[in-house]
Amino acid sequence: MNKLILETNNLKKSFNHVNGPITLFNNLNLKLKEGELVALVGPSGSGKSSLLHLLALLDEPSNGKIKINSEETKNLSDEQKDTIRRKNISIIFQDNNLLNDFTAIENIMMPLIISGENLNNAHEKSKKMLENVKISDRSNHFPNELSGGEQQRVAIARALISDTKIILADEPTGNLDFKTSKEIFSLFLKLKKLKKTIIFATHNRELANRADYKLFISDGNIKRVNAR
Repeated sequence: MNKLILETNNLKKSFNHVNGPITLFNNLNLKLKEGELVALVGPSGSGKSSLLHLLALLDEPSNGKIKINSEETKNLSDEQKDTIRRKNISIIFQDNNLLNDFTAIENIMMPLIISGENLNNAHEKSKKMLENVKISDRSNHFPNELSGGEQQRVAIARALISDTKIILADEPTGNLDFKTSKEIFSLFLKLKKLKKTIIFATHNRELANRADYKLFISDGNIKRVNAR
């Protein structure tokens, strides 16, 4: 039986707006197991990115709890949350967040260097990851020398290099063509076999239907929908 790796209890996120308070979701209860590939779907503005930010401990819920590997995160310091994130969570941002002064391979190496990895080992692992996302020929190019799709592939490689158990991806194939999107999804399927838990927000219906199941967000509610 697969281990429970990420859990929310009565999670709520709301904020004040000029037109009055807005609640993105309320009493949200999720149980995600290792090895699950989950598509997060719903209309634009429904809260998909906000939920991913909460699960990544980058934002505070208005109420409720988030547990990662059964560890309660509510009262942890920012430093403690950084440690949990570094050990457990990889994030693929929608706008890629690459460091403009570093080449593609240097961007990918960065998480390993921060965690104390030997420089030569970090370089070799990053070269292999570049091959996995089919962008080896652009390893020494800077972000402004890459297309939007190439930048996104570098961002995906950087997120996957840390070998964490949880991968949170916000529209990971949004800037990619159909062929490359399928290649990236195939990489997700390989990671699933390695017991990684992957949650990806997407508007791509075909990819969403290939997940284990979908979480549909709309009007402050979330419900599980079987894929396919």
